[in-house]
Amino acid sequence: MVTSPNARGSHERETPPFSVGTASDAAAPPATPVDVPAASREPAGEASLRGRREPRGRILIVDDEANARAALSEILHDEGYTTETAADGFKALGKLEDFQPDVVLTDLKMPGLDGIAFMEKAKSAMPGAVFVVMTAFGTISSAVLAVKKGAENYLTKPLELESLTAVVERAMEKARLVQETRQLRDRLRERNAAGLIVTSDPRMKQLLDLVAQVGPSRASVLVTGESGTGKELIAEAIHSASTRANKPFVRLNCAALAESLLESELFGHERGAFTGAVGRREGRFKQADGGTLFLDEISEIPQGTQVKLLRFLQERTFERVGGNETLKVDVRVIAATNRDLESEIKQGRFREDLFYRLNVVTVDLPPLRERRGDIPTLASFFLRRYAAENGRTIEGFSTDALERLSNYGWPGNVREFENVVERAVVLCDTAQVELRHLPKAVVPDGERGGPPPVPGSTIADLERYAILKTLEACGGSTSKAALILGISTRKVQYKLHEYGAAGEPELE
Repeated sequence: MVTSPNARGSHERETPPFSVGTASDAAAPPATPVDVPAASREPAGEASLRGRREPRGRILIVDDEANARAALSEILHDEGYTTETAADGFKALGKLEDFQPDVVLTDLKMPGLDGIAFMEKAKSAMPGAVFVVMTAFGTISSAVLAVKKGAENYLTKPLELESLTAVVERAMEKARLVQETRQLRDRLRERNAAGLIVTSDPRMKQLLDLVAQVGPSRASVLVTGESGTGKELIAEAIHSASTRANKPFVRLNCAALAESLLESELFGHERGAFTGAVGRREGRFKQADGGTLFLDEISEIPQGTQVKLLRFLQERTFERVGGNETLKVDVRVIAATNRDLESEIKQGRFREDLFYRLNVVTVDLPPLRERRGDIPTLASFFLRRYAAENGRTIEGFSTDALERLSNYGWPGNVREFENVVERAVVLCDTAQVELRHLPKAVVPDGERGGPPPVPGSTIADLERYAILKTLEACGGSTSKAALILGISTRKVQYKLHEYGAAGEPELE
C-alpha cells in the first residue's frame, strides 16, 4: 500500500517504502518499510503554496489499486508535478493523447493489459514519454525485462518516498532532454521545408539524421565533400539544430585571404598591429561568441595559423594580432573541405593534431551523381524558386529535359545544377523547360530539340538530327525509324551507338 504524506487523523496510512533498482542489482533484498516522519511533512499552507508554482511536468500514474493511485498522485502533486491516474492499461491508453504525460509511472501486474504490454503500446503512441515501472520484489525479473524493452527505471514495492522522488526527478529530466531533442529535430525539418536542404535520397536522409543528432552537442564537426555539394548548408543545418540556433552563425572562406590577413580576420587586431590597422577590430571568433564559426576550405589555412587555431580549440582562448590581452569565447567550430586531409597530413601540409581536434564528427556529403534520385526533387524545387523570383509561369520540365538532367554527370554538383535550372527558367518561353533551354554542357547542339542551322552545318549534323528526331517520333523503335529513313536497322543502331544514345530493343 502507498501512503500519502499529507494524510491526517484516523485516515492516516503508512507511507510506502520505495526501493529503486537497476538490472544490475536485481538480487538485492527488499527495502525495509520506512514511515515518513510527521515533522518532515509540509504544512498544509506550504503545500498549497507549492501547488500554485509552475508545474514541474506531467506524470500519468497507472495502477489497479485505488489507494496506491491516490497516494502516489498526492505525493507527486506535492512535489510540484501535474498528475493524472488510470486504473488499468486500457484506460491509460485512452488518456495519453489528452494528457500528454512527460513521465508514465506504471505498475507491472495489472488485469487485462499488463505493464509491459501497456508500455509497448504507449511508446508507439507517444515515443517521447519516459516510463518508470513498479513491481513487487518477487517479480524483479519482470522489471528487468521492462527496462530492456525501454523503461527508464523501475521501483520495487513497498515504495520508499526518497527513492520515488529521486527516480521520478531523473525520469523527468530525461523527458525534458527527449523533448528538447525532438524540438531541435522539428526545427531542422522546418528549415529543410523552407529550402535549407532539399532531398529525397536515403543516404542524404541518414546524413540529416546525423545532423540532428550532433546538432545539440558541443562537438566540432568536419564536413567533407566535393565543391558544390552543399557543405555550408549542412553547417548551417547543424547550427540550426543546436542550442546555439538563436546565436550568430559566422562564415569565413579560409582560401580567400593571405596568411597575415587571415589571422586578423579570425582573431581580430589591435591598432597599429600592421600597416593599415588604424583601429582595433574584432575577429570572427569574437563575432561568433555564443554561436558557431564555419571555416570553409580549412585545408588552405597556412601552418602558422593552424597552430593558433589548434590552441583555440584546446583552450578556447586567443589574442588579437598585435595584442597581449587573452580573450575567452564560447564558439563551436564547424570546418569544411573538398580535400583529403589525411593525404594533406602525409604530405606535411596539415597538422595531424589539428585534424583530430576538428574531426570529432565527420559528415561526408555524396556528389550529386551518386544521388540521382534527388534530381527531380531538386529540379522542381529550383524551378519553383526561380520562376517565382522572375515572375514566370512554368509547369515543369519536358520528359527529355528531365532525362538529360538526370543523366548528366554534374561535376559542379548542386551548385552547378541550381545555376542550370535558373538559366533555363530565364530562357524558357514555353509552358515547360525543354532541351533547347539547357546549356551546351548538358545538351550538345545536335540534341537541342530544334533543327540545326543549315548554313554552316555539316551533313553529319543534319544526319544526326534526322535520325534522333525520327527515333523520338517512333517511340524509340529503331526498326520503324529505319523504315521511315530508308536505311537499315543496323545502320540506325550503329549511329545511335556513335551518338551515345539508345533506342528501344527490337524483338526478333
